[in-house]
Amino acid sequence: MGTLARGNLLGKYSARLVARCVQAHRIGYATDAKFEHLKTGPSLQHFLADPPKEPIYIASRAENVPYVPQEVLKGQKRKVFFEVYGCQMNTNDTEIVWSILKAHDYRRTVLLKDADVVLLMTCAIREGAEDTVWNRLKHLRLAKSKRETDEKPMLLGVLGCMAERLKQRLVEKEQSVDVVAGPDAYKDLPRLLAIGQKGQKAVNVLLSLDETYADVVPVKLDRKSKTAYVSIMRGCDNMCTYCIVPFTRGKERSRPLSSISEEVLKLASEGIREVTLLGQNVNSYRDTSTTGPSDPKDASLLAPGFRTVYKTKVGGLRFAELLSELAETVPDVRIRFTSPHPKDFPRDVLETIAKYPNVCSSLHLPAQSGSTTVLERMRRGYSREAYLSLATEVRKLIPNVTLTSDFICGFCGETEAEFADTISLIEQVGYHAAFLFAYSMREKTTAHRRYSDDVPEEIKQERLLRMIAAFRREAKRLNEEFVGRTELVLVEGYSKRSRADLAGRNDGNVKVIVPAGPIASCRQSPSNDWLRSVGVGDYIAVRITAANSQILKGEPLYHTSITEFYSNNG
Repeated sequence: MGTLARGNLLGKYSARLVARCVQAHRIGYATDAKFEHLKTGPSLQHFLADPPKEPIYIASRAENVPYVPQEVLKGQKRKVFFEVYGCQMNTNDTEIVWSILKAHDYRRTVLLKDADVVLLMTCAIREGAEDTVWNRLKHLRLAKSKRETDEKPMLLGVLGCMAERLKQRLVEKEQSVDVVAGPDAYKDLPRLLAIGQKGQKAVNVLLSLDETYADVVPVKLDRKSKTAYVSIMRGCDNMCTYCIVPFTRGKERSRPLSSISEEVLKLASEGIREVTLLGQNVNSYRDTSTTGPSDPKDASLLAPGFRTVYKTKVGGLRFAELLSELAETVPDVRIRFTSPHPKDFPRDVLETIAKYPNVCSSLHLPAQSGSTTVLERMRRGYSREAYLSLATEVRKLIPNVTLTSDFICGFCGETEAEFADTISLIEQVGYHAAFLFAYSMREKTTAHRRYSDDVPEEIKQERLLRMIAAFRREAKRLNEEFVGRTELVLVEGYSKRSRADLAGRNDGNVKVIVPAGPIASCRQSPSNDWLRSVGVGDYIAVRITAANSQILKGEPLYHTSITEFYSNNG
């Protein structure tokens, strides 16, 4: 509180105290027995201290939601600044939040100094991700303190998984935080911000069994990009022992296929050339809003050798049917998806990916460990052998597929022999990209209750370095196999290192660098007279000339489309 404001407040309290003392003397409080209890009441020091803080508002399922006039929910053109941490789902969630706030008369700014509202979309999957946010909040506290005397003070909000995990502890530990909203409470943000605007802290971290935001059309944060994220399901039922996601994102629920198809069609009409379908367990998608032709037999729903901790879910339209619908609806838009679970790759899903040229031949197969005993402690639902069998089946059914994965080293009780199994799996399968991490214990998880985080940190870090080295060796070898091939590349913009080069990605989601400049307008161009410049969102054919563990380099040949390229190169 500012000095001037504190002085005014103390003046008011002092004046009230003096007035009450004078009144007490006049009517004989000191001698009247019925007012004896006032002798133990507040002293002058109580009034000189900071006034009591407003209680924190915490949304409850049992409450009668207080009436808030519609005009109070309006943002009155207040400017919102977003910071996004974590996965693609958080980017999509931010676009959902922006859609909601934009409809309530908020404006967006990309300059922190102009912001009236600062919202951090957070990740809680690892301790390091949370530490980054805590450190950022300290810096934002200073920015907020400079605005205390303004008519429109800065509001600071924490959204997403970290909000769900820590709840009111966020506003208690970092008192500059005004609003906390979990992944299922974004529609309540206008009300929470209105409460915050009145000086009271507001928290809503209620999880939902049915909220999918299917009725909210996300507003893209990057209008220049020709790629987009589309959320198709939320939550996770797998309950892996190391994972916090089921506790921060809730149970699985899927959007109706019709609403997904409508969103993808709209994006295509706006010039989007690639969509990435999102979900915590994206390939467990199951639309139960209408009767679908899915076979309810357990054998058809899971990859062979995989199991779940929950009962078989029967009925509904499945992931293979969603992919088929979208592939045929937008044949010249690339379709990717993340993040899947290996168990949800039955044969029909793999055959669907192989069938449609616009469904990318790039699969994320998160292994987490190469040791069957560690996988059992992680409660992953498969053995090393089942995973290897699936990888073999994938490469058999999908020609030229690229595989990516997640690995954790140093999980509870991991021995050197168990870790060696992870290194050998990386070498045996081979991945074009991988997300590699040292284990970080998270509260609320089964591992936190059942196991001890007993692998020393120095051993975790040493194992992490060995994983990285093994991965890079195999990635370099796999990328070198592209040399000499002609690849379809979607141009995303200039290379980060030089504006003389353009960067894009091939079907396998490997980054490709090519020289900028005009190229043939089509495959049949008769001469150099038919040249056309290359821009963001263009599909071009590229002959790969060089490779390392991270990128490919190539020679751009001509403009094309998905349908045309694969009809000529299929």
